[in-house]
Amino acid sequence: MATTADFKNGMCLDIDGNYFFIVEFLHVKPGKGPAFVRTKLKNVRTGRIIDKTWNSGVKVNEVRIERRPYQYLYKDDMGYNFMHMETFEQVAIPGESIEGVEFLKEGDMVEAMVHAESDTILTCEMPTSVVLEVTYTEPGVKGDTATNTLKPATVETGAEVRVPLFVNVGDKIVIDPHTGAYKERIKA
Repeated sequence: MATTADFKNGMCLDIDGNYFFIVEFLHVKPGKGPAFVRTKLKNVRTGRIIDKTWNSGVKVNEVRIERRPYQYLYKDDMGYNFMHMETFEQVAIPGESIEGVEFLKEGDMVEAMVHAESDTILTCEMPTSVVLEVTYTEPGVKGDTATNTLKPATVETGAEVRVPLFVNVGDKIVIDPHTGAYKERIKA
């Protein structure tokens, strides 16, 4: 058990059988009345963010979470199969638990949030950027670099992203898997 004084960003709470991560919190001591804590909580299963206000000093159920490294192996009808990098144990994770799963390719590393007591995987986090090769896009026209115009491009995982006009087939690009946004082109 923890209290509202123990709140910190990233802490996981059990509220009515659902798990929530604290995205942000603020202790408020108004001039009149008791102190309270305003929080933004992210539901682990749905990803929805809710606002919740707590009276100061209220006891909450804290869930112990461990971060473990996993390597992506392959996808089958069970889900996305990963291997724990220390124990070499393989586990299948459903695609809904992985943000940015469409940018996942074999051999990529992810960090899984694991419930420590039950040893179940809650969510998977992709790295902040991934490097992928462009497999299809319309050819760029020489001189089309002055505007911020974007065109669709398909990357090696099959996902479609919007890229600048100067990106061509075969170029390696850096993508933010959480937003699907183009970051930069890797020079060969």
